[in-house]
Amino acid sequence: MSLFDPTPALEAIPMDDAQVRFMHAFYRPPLSGELMRRLMAETQWKQETITLWGKDYLQPRLSAWYGDAGTGYTYSGVVLLPHPWTDTLLAIKGDIERASGHCFNSVLLNLYRNEQDSVGWHSDAEPELGTMPVIASLSLGQTRTFRLRHKSKKECKPVAIESTDGSLLLMEGSTQRFWQHTIAKERKACGPRINLTFRTILKP
Repeated sequence: MSLFDPTPALEAIPMDDAQVRFMHAFYRPPLSGELMRRLMAETQWKQETITLWGKDYLQPRLSAWYGDAGTGYTYSGVVLLPHPWTDTLLAIKGDIERASGHCFNSVLLNLYRNEQDSVGWHSDAEPELGTMPVIASLSLGQTRTFRLRHKSKKECKPVAIESTDGSLLLMEGSTQRFWQHTIAKERKACGPRINLTFRTILKP
């Protein structure tokens, strides 16, 4: 069941070696606020420990993994087994699939609680995502800046996208192969933000 009847227009962002599309207000208030409230209450949030350069660190955010059976996901030493889909997540997934033209079997939710929560530079390029992964990223709550940088072409200017409440970002094609992205800490106080990144895990 759809949460609304979207007629979204995802606009292309010109970038070398990438296919990125974006739109503000994929969900609008009050619906975006209601989704934020539901996800805060329904999600089985956890602060994972990741391994970097042989040392263990608590992630500076909370996260949760949901999806079809058999869609486990591994990154930075973290092994995630999927929780079953909730009705809220299935409804959001259906809306994004209709808008993007892609189907997804899993989603990683991240809760950035305040300005100190962040995610470092990385690409979503794990083997189970395949060589040309499609990532659909929905933001709810506080606006945070989503930054991208090319891995090798210094002449490519970094890209900064304001991930506003209810906005949708779609990364396709060779984006993960050639670009990294991050959400940095903020100097000013920030309220909570939930980010949902829908993906397709390729089963063996």
